[in-house]
Amino acid sequence: MGLLANIGRKLSEDAKNVAMTPVNTLRNWKYTVEAVQRGEVPASEVVKVAVSTILATVMVLALLFPIYWILMAALSGSGASLYTSESFRLVPAKPTLKPFIWVIGDLIVPGYAISLSVPLTDLAVVFNTPEITILDAANYGIDRPSSFKTFLWNSVTVAIPTVLIAMSLIIPAAYALSRQEFLLRRKVLFLYVLMTQVGGGLGVALLIGMYAIYVQFGINDSKLALAVYYAATAVPFNTWLLKTYMDGIPVSYEEAAVVDGAPPWRVVTEVILPMSAAGLATVFIFIFLTGWTEFVVAQTLLGTENYTLPVGLYSLVGEYSIPWARFSAFALTFATPIMLVYLFAQRYIEGGLSFSGMEG
Repeated sequence: MGLLANIGRKLSEDAKNVAMTPVNTLRNWKYTVEAVQRGEVPASEVVKVAVSTILATVMVLALLFPIYWILMAALSGSGASLYTSESFRLVPAKPTLKPFIWVIGDLIVPGYAISLSVPLTDLAVVFNTPEITILDAANYGIDRPSSFKTFLWNSVTVAIPTVLIAMSLIIPAAYALSRQEFLLRRKVLFLYVLMTQVGGGLGVALLIGMYAIYVQFGINDSKLALAVYYAATAVPFNTWLLKTYMDGIPVSYEEAAVVDGAPPWRVVTEVILPMSAAGLATVFIFIFLTGWTEFVVAQTLLGTENYTLPVGLYSLVGEYSIPWARFSAFALTFATPIMLVYLFAQRYIEGGLSFSGMEG
């Protein structure tokens, strides 16, 4: 719980920092202007920083331009700007949110009847909760919204088991490979490195054989079976990543805990895991994205009712046409949670990839 509380506290700090960024930026500009006026900071240095900032901003905007293009295609309602650059406009002539409303569909909290029995009598008191309509797609002329919420639920029920299964294997394996000496340890390490390089590609290459096995056992349309496959493909790389991170944690910390009388399980939970927070967060994100964004295996194994978000997005592609506005709105809605995860987890990813437990 201490590890989760620490991660939650850091995420809260990140949210506050994001909210305060405009205020802090204005405050820094004010201090810089005052320092230049007092002669404490050369004006040339301020100009260099300003030019560098402008160039960096232009580069970022250029990299984000494809996303902006897709957003404009969604807001245009027709998506014509995807066909030719000549029809592209920085702002659509008649922007509309109908494609996004089509993706989200109805957001209605249904009313419920709550019955409470009166003690020592046959009477009951019934309370009816009101129906709360947050969004009614029919009010915007949309009769058949997308199945986005179903696809979303399927993705969640695949990604979460993937994380739980993979983490239950990766954490003990990474700790054992980092801290324990056992027979054939170097062979196991070599095998992990080998599977890190060829594991994912090998899984795709054996997809037909795996599909035949899944059909034979009747689990080809099982989200849990798909999660097991994802977890298996995620284990080699992420175990090696977390093991390398744990290697940077000094052994003296564990020895001090043992001297204080801590049993092995407390050494792991109160010393190693808290100091591996950045590595654990990085591994968690990588595994979650495996279950959230994978397309090929999900499209092969799952039936229509169990489609995840990537497969649901692909299902919008027709034989002769593509509804580009709805396709773009679906893609952006699908990608928004991933962008938010990367925004708030950036520091963990950078720390987890530094291969140094002391930075966690």
